[in-house]
Amino acid sequence: MALELVSAAFAAVVLVYVISKKLGFSAQSPQDYNATSPAFDLRKHLSGPILCEGIIYGPMGRVNSRFVADMNGVWDGATGILTESFHYSNGNTQLRQWNLTLGNDGTFRATADDVIGTADGIQSGATVRMRYRIRLPEDAGGHVLNVTDWMYLMENGSILNKSEMRKFGVKVAELVATMRPANALNV
Repeated sequence: MALELVSAAFAAVVLVYVISKKLGFSAQSPQDYNATSPAFDLRKHLSGPILCEGIIYGPMGRVNSRFVADMNGVWDGATGILTESFHYSNGNTQLRQWNLTLGNDGTFRATADDVIGTADGIQSGATVRMRYRIRLPEDAGGHVLNVTDWMYLMENGSILNKSEMRKFGVKVAELVATMRPANALNV
């Protein structure tokens, strides 16, 4: 009887894993968006001052944190620096600087102080996908998470960002944010 319960539980875990890889957010592929427009160009759409507003959901699906970030992108040919200054609803602040290098085939690589190794990304149609490992600050547990970021460019130049953070393959957090040129607010 116990062996049957273990087998059933294992089968359920495998089924959930397979479904999550074949359906939903994790199943997206850059090729799914090749024909979408407008074309996302990091040098154009992550350039200059950008206002970002977002929320972070915890593992139970409830909002854990809200934030506003002032961002600024500067490019020199195929290399760029994107600075992010986060202001969280609990009063905490965080600074991050991404160093980006574009490839010739729509791919790019990025580094930041809290990213372990190098982030790998690809521009495809109206989207950008980036994957990386991040170490959370000590006051947030210091955990290392696997992150998948998807950015979707809208016709008006705004960007919708959705990120999933996983530990041991289990989703532990999700981020949803908007980004838009800061100068668009003055129109």
